[in-house]
Amino acid sequence: MRKFLAILGLLALTGGTQAAELGDDGLHKTAWMRDTFKDLREDLGEANAEGKRLVLFFEQRGCVYCAKMHKEVFPRPEVSSYIEENYFVVQLNLHGDIEVTDFDGEALSEKDMARKWGILFTPTILFLPEEVAEDQSAQQAAVAVMPGAFGAGTTLDMFTWVAEKRYALDNDEDFQRYHARRIQERSNGFTD
Repeated sequence: MRKFLAILGLLALTGGTQAAELGDDGLHKTAWMRDTFKDLREDLGEANAEGKRLVLFFEQRGCVYCAKMHKEVFPRPEVSSYIEENYFVVQLNLHGDIEVTDFDGEALSEKDMARKWGILFTPTILFLPEEVAEDQSAQQAAVAVMPGAFGAGTTLDMFTWVAEKRYALDNDEDFQRYHARRIQERSNGFTD
């Protein structure tokens, strides 16, 4: 009976959806992740054409924190639908060999690009602006970086903060202050 109630609780928590399937590379795959040639200028152009923001997800095989995000956060309807409606998501493998072409024109394997950008942990999510100078790398151009796994509220607040371009406002409300305000507005005392 306890097991049944735990399953019901998990289904209620996730909105009845299931975590993403694992791909051949050992990474979780969601319906809103794009399969691209990983030329970031092209990806940015496609994202802009769709009225979406480009975001890069670094993950790795066996990452327990990535699995946590895919099992507990991304299946939540409010999180998944927000990402799908507002973002063009490109997944990168921290140890992968697929070639990625950076905004500055440099082409490297995923693992070498991770080194170039200083990505050490997974998941790490880089949020890109609509325009990137030709001499900038993705890491230099990023308007925000989300290093690590967070709960649904924190994750949704970060995606919202970036989509609404709150990082560019001249009002002293950085992400932490924005997130604290959103927690109070939810009036439940929880970050999620």
